[in-house]
Amino acid sequence: MPIASPSRSPVLCRRGFGQLAVGAVAACFAGGRLAHAQGNTAIRFALDRRFDALTAPFLAAQDKGYFGTEGLDVVIESGNGARAMLQRLAAGTQDAGFGDINALIRFRDENPSADLKAVMIIHDRPGYAVIGRKSRGITTAPTSLEGRKLGTASIDASFAQWPIFKSLNKIDDSKIRVETIGLPVREPMLASGEIDALFAFGPSTAVSLKARGVPGEDIVLMDMADHGLLLYGSAVIVSGKFAAAKPDAVRGLVRAVMRGVRDTVVNPGAGAQSVLRRNESAQADVERDKLAAVIERNILTPYVRAHGLGGIDRERWAQALDQLVLAGSFRDKARAGDAFTDAYLPPAGERMF
Repeated sequence: MPIASPSRSPVLCRRGFGQLAVGAVAACFAGGRLAHAQGNTAIRFALDRRFDALTAPFLAAQDKGYFGTEGLDVVIESGNGARAMLQRLAAGTQDAGFGDINALIRFRDENPSADLKAVMIIHDRPGYAVIGRKSRGITTAPTSLEGRKLGTASIDASFAQWPIFKSLNKIDDSKIRVETIGLPVREPMLASGEIDALFAFGPSTAVSLKARGVPGEDIVLMDMADHGLLLYGSAVIVSGKFAAAKPDAVRGLVRAVMRGVRDTVVNPGAGAQSVLRRNESAQADVERDKLAAVIERNILTPYVRAHGLGGIDRERWAQALDQLVLAGSFRDKARAGDAFTDAYLPPAGERMF
């Protein structure tokens, strides 16, 4: 596996779900020692998922040395769900991460002592979706889910928004059977007809289903954002303790990630290669197409094109908090909702695409 020059931010020497690649450990440690010797700030960065297309901007930033340019020594680790990632940040075992901002809002409410904040919105439009098949009776109308069998993983962020979605769209869930299934079997079960629809990150899952042989015309992508959901999606999140101690490092992290996003926008194929270096089970064309779909639908939204990447619209944010109440009341809504800061973002002019 290629390893970046020690003079740059060292490439994460990992494969699959975070296992160290044999023979690369020494090189990683050597690069880390040199980075620290040069005064670089170490950042332990946690993902909420395995290495895939959604994580490509961070991997590209690492492969291109953008973290090193900002004086950072970043180690990226894969994960298994937003809540687990947030727990790692709260415990101090990681300094920053990438994950669902609505999980962060809930986490802050449930853990008053946890000082975690989002500092950069990556998915201005959330990928929460129900993906079904026309041949199984699913249409773009949310009420077509009634009378059907839906599959979800217990940690799925889209299913977490199901109470909001069904309330906004007046869905009678007493007529729906929801079955909890493992992440690896969701798409195969939909492809084989064992379930009628599933909860997942919409654009990337639709691409995966096509790769499994499901005809594109038979796939129904029911984006929750198309049916009244105003929530934001995933963001860069940092530990409050780390941000207070090293604010310039957080600003550098945001700038480097911004460059990684730009690179993947310009060349999704190269972004896919960054994924393949760490996930040997990934397929180049599938990850490229996933990344292109996520860029188009979730990252470069009309709002981002007009105002720049990374920030929020305060009116929409307030409305989103009101919607989150439909999924459960807050102990302290004001504290829960104080989950984002733009203090570490570059000026708007530097965030335009």
